[in-house]
Amino acid sequence: MAEDTAAATPETPPEANGAQPEKRKKLLRILAIVVLSIAAVWGIWYFLTQSGRVSTDNAYVGADSATVTALISAPVKEVRVSGTQVVKKGDILVILDDADARIAVADAEAALRQARQRYGQASATADAARARVTARGADISQARARLRDADTAVAKARAELARRESIAGTGAVSAEELTTARAALASASAARDLAAAGIASAEATRGSASGDLGAAEAVVTGTTINTAPDVAAAQARLEKAELDLARTVIRAPVDGIVTNKQVQVGQRVAAGAPILVVVPVATAYVDANFKESQFKRIRIGQPVELTSDFYGSDVVYRGKVTGIAGGTGAAFSLIPAQNATGNWVKVVQRLPVRITLDPKELKEHPLRVGLSMEATIDTRGK
Repeated sequence: MAEDTAAATPETPPEANGAQPEKRKKLLRILAIVVLSIAAVWGIWYFLTQSGRVSTDNAYVGADSATVTALISAPVKEVRVSGTQVVKKGDILVILDDADARIAVADAEAALRQARQRYGQASATADAARARVTARGADISQARARLRDADTAVAKARAELARRESIAGTGAVSAEELTTARAALASASAARDLAAAGIASAEATRGSASGDLGAAEAVVTGTTINTAPDVAAAQARLEKAELDLARTVIRAPVDGIVTNKQVQVGQRVAAGAPILVVVPVATAYVDANFKESQFKRIRIGQPVELTSDFYGSDVVYRGKVTGIAGGTGAAFSLIPAQNATGNWVKVVQRLPVRITLDPKELKEHPLRVGLSMEATIDTRGK
């Protein structure tokens, strides 16, 4: 019975038993070749595309936002924009009540006219003083001419008296003529003394007029009606008043989107108080915080690829490294870490890297300040 069973069982050929291991080895070799090929391809791909790239998801969109402030204190008359509104540079944002500013301009204009009037009066006073000095000079010349006449009269009277006295002993000249001659000499001498006093008086008057002329010329000498100190000061006050009037109309300093609006009609704003923010999204940038261990090969000018959750991975921005911060965020925090005290645990620090984006890409896919980004720097780029 056992022999029949053995006879019924087919015998396995020796060649079939040896073919199974060979087939298995062949499959393993093929698998190994495939795996090595895939690894080689991946290695080549990684070396060509990923080697030398450093990435971070700690990156955020920023912009040099313009904080709009009121430069004068006044009530709000009109608000022409709303939050999230797109504005262009020069667009009117807010209009303040200009009643006080207009009054200030009118007052400054009156002060300027008054200063010009005072300058004109000072100039006229100087001209009048100059004329008085000239007149007093003429008076002195006249007084000196009268003195010369008086000297001549004295000399003539003295000669007449001497001639009469010389012949008085002969009886040819009466006592009355002699007395008259003496009186004429005395009168001529008195007239001469009066003429001399007139010269002194005229010279004193001219001195006084010269002093008045000096005082008047001190106000106008070396100046014109536009450069006189009082006029220039009044002109400056007028320009300041006109500037304050112009500042009642608040305009957008840059192109952007109105954000954080804090102004309402009827509200009285103080000078220097922020009323809204204009965010220039067209010039947005990214600040990416890389670990300090990633900075071995990061350099300014290297290309960067960025993606945002706002648009997803389908939209890739291409930027460039334009700056590296001078310190970590912890170094400039409000309360810096005091590593010299307590138990110290090393924390890998991050350093901000400024990345400038392509304006064309920003125009096609605008970003907003504060959005998170993923940034990858190709450190092989120059």
